[in-house]
Amino acid sequence: MAKPPAEVRFPGDKNRRQRLRVRGIKQASKEIQRRLEKSLEALIDNPEGFLPEIVGELGKISLFGSKDPMALTLKELEIVSSKRNDIRWLKKRMGKRSGGDVARSLAGSLLAASEEDLSTVSVFKSDVYGNASYLKRGSGRPGHLVGIQNFKHPRLRLLVWDDHAKAGQYFFSWDGGFVFTGFDPTPPPEWVSWTLGNTSVDLEGGTCKWSTGLSEDIVNTGSKTTEGWLKLDFSDGTTVGLSQAALAKTDEPLARSIAVSMMPPNKLGEVCEASWMWKPEGWPEDRPLPEEGMERLGEVLSTWLKMSLEDGVVSRTCRASILNSISDGFVVGNNWFSEEDRTGFLNHMGGTEDERRALSCILDSIEGGVHVRSDGVVLNLEDKVIRLEESSCHPVLVSLWEEHGMAILETMYNLSGDEAGSIHSRQAKRKQGFGAFLRELNDSLSTAMRLDRLPWASADLPDPLSFADRLVRKATDDGVASTVSMTRKGRGLESAMGWAWLVVHDRTESDAWRFDEESRDKGGDWVPALRALWDAAHALLLEDDLSADADYRSSMDWLREVSGAGPLP
Repeated sequence: MAKPPAEVRFPGDKNRRQRLRVRGIKQASKEIQRRLEKSLEALIDNPEGFLPEIVGELGKISLFGSKDPMALTLKELEIVSSKRNDIRWLKKRMGKRSGGDVARSLAGSLLAASEEDLSTVSVFKSDVYGNASYLKRGSGRPGHLVGIQNFKHPRLRLLVWDDHAKAGQYFFSWDGGFVFTGFDPTPPPEWVSWTLGNTSVDLEGGTCKWSTGLSEDIVNTGSKTTEGWLKLDFSDGTTVGLSQAALAKTDEPLARSIAVSMMPPNKLGEVCEASWMWKPEGWPEDRPLPEEGMERLGEVLSTWLKMSLEDGVVSRTCRASILNSISDGFVVGNNWFSEEDRTGFLNHMGGTEDERRALSCILDSIEGGVHVRSDGVVLNLEDKVIRLEESSCHPVLVSLWEEHGMAILETMYNLSGDEAGSIHSRQAKRKQGFGAFLRELNDSLSTAMRLDRLPWASADLPDPLSFADRLVRKATDDGVASTVSMTRKGRGLESAMGWAWLVVHDRTESDAWRFDEESRDKGGDWVPALRALWDAAHALLLEDDLSADADYRSSMDWLREVSGAGPLP
């Protein structure tokens, strides 16, 4: 007799059984098995126990059927219920493609109720409704099977009715009830009370409810606040006030935490009306907010009610909808100033007086309007409105400098041409703090204008008088200390004039060795005339004594005589 072929083995499989894991299926714990068994037993006793209470109107069923999805479903469920003990019929119905899916899922669930082994279950996972175990039987949808087999769960049982919700019908579920209101989106007061008590925001109050940061009086009167708040009005008369702080700290999106207890969840806007209670600081009480802004605001709130906008950005987006629709005056952050109140607008801006003057120059050069975003992007507007997202002058000036910097230099400092272009280009690259930049520019130009009072240009004077004039100018601009190094570099007559300058300012002690005896002798003779020249220059340039011009001229002529220099120009 021939030997049987040797058993083929592969590396790693010796003495091991191959285990097949099916995605979405697991071994049920004893607790899960007991819960499913209890739920299925209740379903066998009352197959229609998972149905909501019918409080809405149902359409009539004729020979030609009905346009009411719920009426048709109830008719099909009545047939399945009557066959709950007919295993053969249930097997056939749960796989049947025709007919409603709810009836098909009920048939599969009733079949599962007749089985003894409930150890293998399927797993339903949802970001909104959470995870749940169920028995997969037939071709019913997972959501429908989950909802029927967990029909005492306030949220999961809503999953059975998604198709009906798509057809425009409404369901409301809470811990103490479950109702079908037909095509009427009016929830029972019990549902409103329960679901608001189980939201992701802690609320106080009864018919009037409010979150942290608000009060009963604010919500009752609908008062607008500086930061703004979200108002929800439900059909049963309940009013809810939600502050910006409360919305910023939700663990679960607030709209979802309410809407998850109704079907369809994306129609929360049919159940309550949302309003944003806010207006810009400074906006007149008797002036309505722009119509365009209110339309945008409505779109934002509708998006939030549909669970497509995060709670944390609701406040900012609502305010932006209004602020970005204002077409006149000055908008700074959350504040508004009329066109006539430019002074109030400029005083509101943080910065130095020079920065405010520079911003005022820009306002004069702008045609139309401008929107400066917090990221530095500048948008030109047709409407004559100045819209700034930052309330500090510096970032606004940085954004506007490239286009309007030349206007500032010309208007404030009377600079133009290459000189203005060089300063403009340098600041555009450095982006130095505008307070310091304008102050330095102001000081620099102020000194330059003062030096223009001197009757001669240094280059036009004969030596060593030209060197004396340069020393005067340098000392006026940068201080006497900055001139010491100049005196050390002088040669010949300039060296003598340098020594005289050090004597005038009592700075010879550490530098005497740098000057030869001849320079010290000559320079010593020139000291009285040079001291008179410096005294006159100090009065003329630093003390604004314009009458000192004559003293400066006479002192320079005296210095010319003692130094033997050529004639003055």
